[in-house]
Amino acid sequence: MQLPPLPDLAALLNSQVLLTGLLVFVARICDVSIGTVRTIVTVQGRSVLAFCLAVFEVTIWITVVSTVIRQIAEMPILAIFYSLGYATGNVVGILVEKRLAFGMIILKVFTQKDGKAMADEFRQGGQPVTVFQGEGMTGPVTQLYIVCRRRDLRRLIPRVREIDNNAFYVVEMARDVSKIYKPVHTPLGGWRQRHNRK
Repeated sequence: MQLPPLPDLAALLNSQVLLTGLLVFVARICDVSIGTVRTIVTVQGRSVLAFCLAVFEVTIWITVVSTVIRQIAEMPILAIFYSLGYATGNVVGILVEKRLAFGMIILKVFTQKDGKAMADEFRQGGQPVTVFQGEGMTGPVTQLYIVCRRRDLRRLIPRVREIDNNAFYVVEMARDVSKIYKPVHTPLGGWRQRHNRK
């Protein structure tokens, strides 16, 4: 494969091309990450939020695509920036959605010991818990049925493991919930936690 002459390489990588490519890359990250979050909230039934995100997503996408189509013949390297922005946007969108943790989930915990103590501790923290008695492969088990916000998993799962390291749990998405119960006592996080320490 014959490489382009050095002057041609310099032309491909001049400041205008790099600036345009960077703008395309950043814009693609924005619209694809918004699209990823929009898809997830659409599945959760959040129609108003999905509508607003779709407006921003399509506006950015049309702007980027029109820019690339107009200049792709003179700046073929824009295709690389476009592709990299698309790939990066998928990852960023997933990370952002996990951080926001929209929606409600169902946490089912199966334990052969300390089931009542685990339920009582969660209830003392304001988290509603329904307890069932069942039969597992090796004997009786206690099932804790918990409907909570996705962001609450960050504190519930570690506590389950501390109480019973052998506990088995299942997390399911709750699309429709007739009544939302929020924990009465929720630990501070992020900037609120740092501010509280001052």
